[in-house]
Amino acid sequence: MHEFRYKDDVLHCEDVPIADIIREHPTPFYLYSYETLMDHFRKIRKAFREVDPLICFSMKANSNLNICRALVNEGAGLDIVSGGELFKALKAKCPPERIVYASVGKTEKEIEFAIRRNIFFFNVESVPELVMIDSVAKRLGKKPRVALRLNPDVKADTHDHMTTGTKEKKFGIDFKSAQDVFDNANKYSNVQFNGVHVHIGSQITDTKPFVAAVSRVLDFLEASSVKVEWMNIGGGFGIDYGQEKARTADEFAEKIVPLIKDKPYRLILEPGRFIAGSSGILVCRVLYVKRGRAGKDFAIVDAGMNDLIRPSMYDAYHTILPVVKLKSKPRQYDIVGPICESGDYLALDRELPELVADEHLAVMSAGAYGYTMASNYNSRPRPAELMVIKGKVRMIRRAETYKDLVRGESILKSFQ
Repeated sequence: MHEFRYKDDVLHCEDVPIADIIREHPTPFYLYSYETLMDHFRKIRKAFREVDPLICFSMKANSNLNICRALVNEGAGLDIVSGGELFKALKAKCPPERIVYASVGKTEKEIEFAIRRNIFFFNVESVPELVMIDSVAKRLGKKPRVALRLNPDVKADTHDHMTTGTKEKKFGIDFKSAQDVFDNANKYSNVQFNGVHVHIGSQITDTKPFVAAVSRVLDFLEASSVKVEWMNIGGGFGIDYGQEKARTADEFAEKIVPLIKDKPYRLILEPGRFIAGSSGILVCRVLYVKRGRAGKDFAIVDAGMNDLIRPSMYDAYHTILPVVKLKSKPRQYDIVGPICESGDYLALDRELPELVADEHLAVMSAGAYGYTMASNYNSRPRPAELMVIKGKVRMIRRAETYKDLVRGESILKSFQ
């Protein structure tokens, strides 16, 4: 559920008419519902309360400081995948003991930054990375916690670019190699082996892949007699974008909790999309309506693939709603942006009431992997981010300007 709904034919964010927001803030912009964000976090916490997990919100889904701070204030930790995300996590006042760090390509500088800040866990993706962490820790005279990321070779039914738990992918360590690491743990005397980690992908709407992955990890731990305190089962819980049959937090917990509740492991979860996805929308304006051949009409809007790349990159479906309900006869449209790419679209072959210029559309469920994947392609400034909090519209990131496009650049005095 989310707090975007029609009242008197006008789409509202909570109790605020989005048509009123548009009068104060030029499109395109991202708009978030604080109540939706909090509600989805609390649903996961309640569903898994029997095992009292540490819930680390995945910053790659949405790294806005205010989104992260709101969740941290509610008790969440943060799952990071870069030194930049660590910097932002600390800016958001997340306690280091609630930060876990994945990524297959941590640099020596990033590792040192994280060790110095005393983060809770490194999720180690390879043996060379483990060697690097051990070396840096020795130099700093510290002993950080590590969890080996295990690759369970479980295929999830999601887009191939979102699958991370099969042996063909770059993520994690196979069970045989992991066993060798644990058997020779004395070689890495500057780290604490205190956990295992598994993450099989993103936007997974079925519980079966999670059950398979967790079961394989538990079987490995039992067979190998490895003693660890923490089991991190990652994130990846899918949401309903308009075509899927997504599971609820309770349905995921119903299948996962029985597997681990009697085991000697504390649980870590890393949800991102499930918490933030439905909490945000992208609001855009129709610039032109172009009548195409063979009945194909194009609604050209002021948001493009640089603002929301999921449809172009993942063939992702996002529901599109008029901000003000229209009474006109429906037509078929491609909702396309201004970018010079044929792949620049937000939706294809959608039936919508007949559109005209200056009408506004809402691209639903854009709160995750929206702004975080936005770019300045075609030298387009990135949009503002707004949030409705207790009836007030707050700007949580200003829209970029043309000056922002050249920030950091300088023209050479000579090309000789």
